[in-house]
Amino acid sequence: MARILSTKKLLPNHKQYLLNAGLSIIEADFISIALKKPAAGAFNQNFIFTSSNAFKSFLASEEAMKYAGRKIFCVGSKTKEVIEQAGFKVEACEDYAEELAKVITESYREGTFTFFSGSMRRDTLPEALKNADVDFNEIEVYDTVLTPHEIKAPLDGLLFFSPSGVESYLQKNEIKNETCFCIGTTTAAALKGITVNLVTASKATVENVIVQCINYYKNI
Repeated sequence: MARILSTKKLLPNHKQYLLNAGLSIIEADFISIALKKPAAGAFNQNFIFTSSNAFKSFLASEEAMKYAGRKIFCVGSKTKEVIEQAGFKVEACEDYAEELAKVITESYREGTFTFFSGSMRRDTLPEALKNADVDFNEIEVYDTVLTPHEIKAPLDGLLFFSPSGVESYLQKNEIKNETCFCIGTTTAAALKGITVNLVTASKATVENVIVQCINYYKNI
């Protein structure tokens, strides 16, 4: 039986999918999030969210619903789902920040934007906006805190959901022959030079990471 470590705690149904496939699963949160309430008044015409955590922090503001009419640009289908469930309109959604930056700079560059970010965000999107002379400001709305755990049990596979999750895992563990299943190309890039045993999800969702893991061990 293959033993898999998930670097974030899974929903019960996601965990059950792995168990039903005959896999043994260990799970632990290797990163934690500390939300910050953004100060209202510094918001531009359009909003950008690259994670659901950023939107949840924005939503914690008492005045958040005053901005329900703003156009929102986001990264990830799960982020889009959280935003729409709260009653906001998503103007554009892409799987990666690079793709969203291209949409904004090519089709919406005359607008003004507020980018709600986390403390460990990548430079990709803000650099692209800056280089295209798009008018934007950035408000940091959550801290990403690395919470590494030492895993002593032998492992066959690792599930990674962010570059910061990779960084946290490597603080107390080594990757040897384990197969690493990554939620996207950005997370996979964090493992460059560390391992070649990589499987990248075809869609940037937790569900697809699990499907890739199940299919991989089913075919062995």
